[in-house]
Amino acid sequence: MRRQTHSQKTLIFVSLISLMFGSFPGKAAAPKAGPSGYEITKTVPVAGDEGWDYIAVDSDARRVYVSHGSHVVVLNADTYEVAGDIPDTQGVHGIAIASDLGKGFTSNGRANTVTIFDLKTLKPVGSVKAGTNPDAIVYDAGTKRVFTMNGRSQDVTAINAVDGTVAGTMAVSGKPEFAVSDGKGSIFVNIEDKSELVQFDAQKLTVTNHWALAPCEEPSGLAMDKKTRRLFVGCGNKMMAVVNADTGKVVATPAIGNGVDANAFDPETKYAFASTGDGTLTVVHEDSADKFTIVENVPTKKSARTMGLDMKTHKVFLPAADFDSPAAGERRGKMKPGSFVVLVGEKK
Repeated sequence: MRRQTHSQKTLIFVSLISLMFGSFPGKAAAPKAGPSGYEITKTVPVAGDEGWDYIAVDSDARRVYVSHGSHVVVLNADTYEVAGDIPDTQGVHGIAIASDLGKGFTSNGRANTVTIFDLKTLKPVGSVKAGTNPDAIVYDAGTKRVFTMNGRSQDVTAINAVDGTVAGTMAVSGKPEFAVSDGKGSIFVNIEDKSELVQFDAQKLTVTNHWALAPCEEPSGLAMDKKTRRLFVGCGNKMMAVVNADTGKVVATPAIGNGVDANAFDPETKYAFASTGDGTLTVVHEDSADKFTIVENVPTKKSARTMGLDMKTHKVFLPAADFDSPAAGERRGKMKPGSFVVLVGEKK
């Protein structure tokens, strides 16, 4: 084999540099985007062996609301210490925050009610009758209304957040799952059993659009980029359906893990998240209104299917627990005592 001279080696090195960074000499091209940088940095034990569903983050008040069966555990978003507890929220699913009114709201699935609580003291100040099995709950600041998505009665209850009275009920002809407000008078909600997305008028309580979500199946989690008017739908068949909120068109379907139950969008980083029960947090970057790139799948913990996003620190909070193997005929085994935790994921 012929030995290479010093000049030949230099030429090869320069050529490699040119391939990596562009023509040489001259300005180097920007490197491609790497992984999101997210990783699980903290595991916060939470007392009690009851189940859970949604988790909500009040970024301004620095609180994390964790649904926990018959009550809501409130954590400090910075120290992760318990800041309080909201009792008697039987079968609680979700938490909605009305910062402008100083009130919070929980959807109590077993009691078919909504608990109203004071944001400063965390003490309950009222209760409102909702539909059957209220699941997701969302606050719309424009109408100052809280909306519960009632899974069993297949309707939506609108509650006046100021005085706690029921403003009306609207049928959605299917099982409503998660919902978001666009801040412009519309609420969007996934219809899980029909693979549909429904848009309705928050003031008039009338359905304005029914959109098929194919190829998405069993939509659950939902988030929105209000600037680009893109909705991020978590689908049971392992995809995130990105939907144009003005036309209902599915513009992208990046792959996610199995068992999604929550989505979030960070307008600063342009990251869309999907938390899945198989133990992954999928991070998708919004390159443009119609182009989306999977950045990575961050390992979390099996059962960490829901999440909350802190808009100030960009941290994600994911409740999870360990379970025994399911017995014959069971969908899931019993939760192992003392295993309930909240995972904290952040950019490092």
